Formats: sequence, C-alpha cells, structure tokens
Amino acid sequence: MFHPERYGVVEASTKSGKTVACLVWLFEKAAQEGKPGRSYWWAAPVYAQAAIAYGRLKRFLPIEISRLCQWHGSELRVTLWNGAVLWFKGAEKPDNLYGEDVFAAIIDEASRVREESWYAIRSTLTATEGPVRIIGNVKGRRNWAYRMARLAEAGEPGMHYSRITAYDAIDAGVLSKEEVADAKRMLPDRVYRELYEAEPSDDTANPFGMDYIQAAMMADLSPGEPKAWGWDLGKSQDWTVGVGLDAEGRVCRFFRFQRPWEDTIPIILSETGRIPSLVDSTGVGDPILERLQKGGTNYEGYKYTTQSKQQLMEGLVMAVQRRTVMFPEGVIAQEMESFEYTYTRTGVRYTAPEGLHDDCVNALALAVRKLAYEPRAIGASGGRPIRLPREF
Repeated sequence: MFHPERYGVVEASTKSGKTVACLVWLFEKAAQEGKPGRSYWWAAPVYAQAAIAYGRLKRFLPIEISRLCQWHGSELRVTLWNGAVLWFKGAEKPDNLYGEDVFAAIIDEASRVREESWYAIRSTLTATEGPVRIIGNVKGRRNWAYRMARLAEAGEPGMHYSRITAYDAIDAGVLSKEEVADAKRMLPDRVYRELYEAEPSDDTANPFGMDYIQAAMMADLSPGEPKAWGWDLGKSQDWTVGVGLDAEGRVCRFFRFQRPWEDTIPIILSETGRIPSLVDSTGVGDPILERLQKGGTNYEGYKYTTQSKQQLMEGLVMAVQRRTVMFPEGVIAQEMESFEYTYTRTGVRYTAPEGLHDDCVNALALAVRKLAYEPRAIGASGGRPIRLPREF
C-alpha cells in the first residue's frame, strides 16, 4: 500500500488481510492530508460490500480515535476531526460516481467492478491527481482489473504490483494451513487457484495454451549468442522491443524501452550488429527500416496485415507448442499469457486485450520467423524479400 506510485494493483487470496491494509492506507491518507471538503472513497462492487468495509473500519479504530470522528451509518460516511470525509460507495451504477473531486480511492474486489465504474472513479481523481489502490481476488482474464494488473506487473511507469497468496497469509499468521488445505480439497481446482493462489483461470481464447507457455519458460536469459533478432517498433504509447534468439531458439537478448526514434535507431544498430534481423516495417516503421538498412544489410522488414499477422503468430504458436522456442519469466511470459485470438470475417485476429501490450509477443514472433527462414521468397518489404518459415 505505502509506495509512491499513483496506481497500486494487488491481486490477492481471499481472507488474506488486504481489506484491513487498504483501510489503514485510506484512513491515514485522510487523517494526514485531509482538510474540510476533501473526499476519500472506498468503492465496492455493490453497496452491501461497501457497508462491510465501513463496519470494519468502525470496529478497527481505537475508541479514542473513533470518538473524534462523526459516523453516518445511513450514508456510509465518516467525517474526520480535520474535516476530511471517507465515503463507502457501491459501484453498481457508474453514472452515480461522476462529479466529485476525490483525493484518494480504493477499488475493492476490482475484478467484479464494472469497467464503466472504473472510468467514473478515475475521472474523480483527475483534478486532485489522487492515488488509487485496486485490490481483489482474480476472476478470469477478461476484465479491466486483470489488464491493469498485467500493466503494473510489467513495470508500467507510475504503477506498482503486488500478489498475495494464501501461503503468504499462512506465513503471516492470517490463515491456518488446515483451512487452506480444506479449501483446496473442497473446491474445484480452477476456483481454488483463483481465490487462494491469485491465479486467473485459463482462457480458451489464448492461442498458445497456458500449459505450453509454462513449459516454454526459462528462469533467465540463455547465455548463448544471438543468431536471429526480431524488433517490434514502438508507436505512440507502445514499447520498442528487441528479442535475440540463440541457435536453439532460446531468448538470449531482450530489450524493451520507449525512446525517440533518434535514440532508438542507434540502439538497434549497436545491439544487433551484423546478426540477421526481422523488423516491423508497418506504418512509421518503414522509414525506420530504411535508415537501419543504411547501417547494415542484415535488416529485413515485415509489414503487419491481417493475413501476415496471422501467419506470423501461427508460426509462433507452432514453435511454442513444439518447444522450439523458449523465453524467460517476466514481461514476455506475461504478454504471452494475456494474448488472445478472435475469429473475424476475414480470418483470425491475433492481438493483446484492449489496454494491454503485445510488443514482446510480436518481437518474439519476428525472431522465430527469422531463425526459421528458408530461401523461398513470397513478397517484398523494405526492398528485400520476405520468406516463410519452414512450417509454411
């Protein structure tokens, strides 16, 4: 809770103590920084859950501090001695959440809060630039809280990520080992993993398969030398990502950064050297590719279209499921787990869920394709031929 980042995301086991920690954080914010008219919010999926948090705070505070507060149970509102007001709100109706200026907020059980309610709460923090803590159990992968957690876990600027499992709670004396073991015995494995181990259930829309992703993960980068590179160029808020594969298809080099193009080009040239490289040449990537090719003849371009992206990703799917590519734990694995596909009228669309990044997946797919080249030319990009991997 007590970190300097504006956005804190906590994925936690049920009954692990996260509610108490967040009540402490929000109360201290109001007590230390509050003034008359300043509002601090606790938002829960429904009003009844907000009332639970209100009751816990009232019971939790020492009597000498509680007496300094004015408690308004009918409105789930607490006015502190400094004039600050703590509100406990249900997030069932997003339209009811707009309008206020909020100086700090907790979103409890966020995976069960409507995305439109998150938009409304975020708008209330705009004028104050207030911090927010997003907490709760995990509930699948198709929700805004899951996407926020993955951004925070990947090190997005201004975000902090924490994960609390039932085993952490056991170590802290919050839960008993026997109670957790009983829950594991009584509940379906998917439900147990979500509620007690903070692991989202498998998403059938993931093209790689969670078991295959786990099997392809390494503890760290390979010590080998790169034999092929894939570079996905950052556009707007995206990242520029470079992935180098050794002769065995293991990731041995990995770069992820956001820099101006004038800084990006020298970095790519320096890190790649004379190693064969496949570079995203879509849109603004085309002139960047031309400048890279002036520095070396080892750069080829790859333009993303619906069809070419499908071919690229299906090659990566084959490589992952055949264990001919391996990658380290961390951002690459996180993006792989979040990646999804949908069927459209024109074919299969592969992409990250809305709000998340797929730059690492793209760069890895480009590197896999480059490593698997054969001499059949099927088109041209950047003035040089593009060839299909052996699987095609």
